[in-house]
Amino acid sequence: MSMLGTSDETRHVVTETVGRRWWWLAPRLRGEGTAARRAWRKAYLRQLIILDGLGALVAGWVGSLAPGDRYAIGLGGFPWLVVLLPIVWLGAMLVARTYEERYLWVGPDEFRRVFSAAALLLATVGTVSWAFKLDVARSFVVVALPLATLLTLASRVTLRLWLHGRRAQGRHVQTAVLVGHRSGVAALSAQLERESRHGYRVIGCCLPLSANDRDTFDGLPVLGNLDEVVDVVRRYEIDAVAVLPSPELDGPRLRKLGWDLEVTEAELMLAPAVTEVAGPRVHVRPVAGLPLMHVERPEFTGLRRIVKDVVDRTAAGIGVALLLPLLFTLAVLVKTSSRGPVFFKHERIGRDGQPFHVLKFRSMVVDADKVERDLLDCNEGNAVQFKMRRDPRVTRIGAVMRRYSLDELPQLFNVLGGSMSLVGPRPHVTREVEQYGYDMRRRLLVKPGITGLWQVSGRSDLSWDDSVRIDVRYVENWSLMFDFMILWRTVGAVVRGSGAY
Repeated sequence: MSMLGTSDETRHVVTETVGRRWWWLAPRLRGEGTAARRAWRKAYLRQLIILDGLGALVAGWVGSLAPGDRYAIGLGGFPWLVVLLPIVWLGAMLVARTYEERYLWVGPDEFRRVFSAAALLLATVGTVSWAFKLDVARSFVVVALPLATLLTLASRVTLRLWLHGRRAQGRHVQTAVLVGHRSGVAALSAQLERESRHGYRVIGCCLPLSANDRDTFDGLPVLGNLDEVVDVVRRYEIDAVAVLPSPELDGPRLRKLGWDLEVTEAELMLAPAVTEVAGPRVHVRPVAGLPLMHVERPEFTGLRRIVKDVVDRTAAGIGVALLLPLLFTLAVLVKTSSRGPVFFKHERIGRDGQPFHVLKFRSMVVDADKVERDLLDCNEGNAVQFKMRRDPRVTRIGAVMRRYSLDELPQLFNVLGGSMSLVGPRPHVTREVEQYGYDMRRRLLVKPGITGLWQVSGRSDLSWDDSVRIDVRYVENWSLMFDFMILWRTVGAVVRGSGAY
């Protein structure tokens, strides 16, 4: 018997809580089961395959137009490249396992596998052509294959953004139950609510209960104790069960829970005690017959860091060259709109705690930092960073530049000089660094960046604790693919201007 009494009483508590916090989910709990909630996946997968094939078809057609390449046209003038590339491309996508649900919808693995498929296809074509002394169309290598990769990535990003939008409206979501102790349940529930694009909606929890336990905890219905997880899953047709580390659920009991859930449609997820570590750093390897989770060291030095530095400086140099007219125009506007210098140089703390001067277009009146002490009571930022939505020190042209982050373009010169990176934690001033806790000091292990997770996750609207969590996540899980994803999301953040003040 559940600690909440009868099934009807428990369902009423769940529906009531859902109605308060996630009103749009209540009808789905009453009328939809797991199969109905997952029906959209097949349609999503079909769209993915069709778009991949169409992208390859367009890439093959563009490649067939390459001048002077008779192999692009083929015998008798027939464009073999147009016909064969979609078939070969879809086969490569299948071999690279890009259509498996575990790699779709969230995370960089989906895009990484698209790159792997392209590399595999190129290597296969090169090997076959060498082995059989075949002449491969230059347009395939130079035009068609790169274009197919880009179109595939673009279509997958578009579909993922569409899915995230649907999930923000409460559609295409999975119901979840959290199992474990109170502190872990509260933290995981908050994390899943923040990351709503992942599509999990927590409808309740199972805790180690005593006779006088409450019916709800942290706003969530307590659906039962640790022995009633399977009954709760069947009663509410739960889609996912997230189990947190707890002494009551030792190896044998956890294994039995997995076996019992096999007769249901629910997924079993084990939440590790180590948080903010994900992606390539985490591997499950068998050791002495046990599946142990290995956490690799974060890479702060070595070849990949050298590659990042080369990419940063190269991209910054190209950016300066392309944006030179805009930089000159902004400099003239700053100089003619208010008294003072064009650039604002301010000391910040960089990698390994070393100070450096960050460059920005001046967006405030002269000596604005001296006036800040008189405005501390008007702080609208977090507990450490001073921010105001309508800062009286900001000039008219400065407000426009800050709205679209144009004032930070001179930091490309910081990247060229090696004191900053394109992507990384934001550089803080000495006063803010002195208030760092142990966790926040991890951000000093890498170069600060022009953009980063902070900028694409809310910027000045974030609390200090959220800023710490986001910065630590970046430091712990850095990769070039992660950087590219942040750069892509930066474009949308700049256009929206959310949190920019």
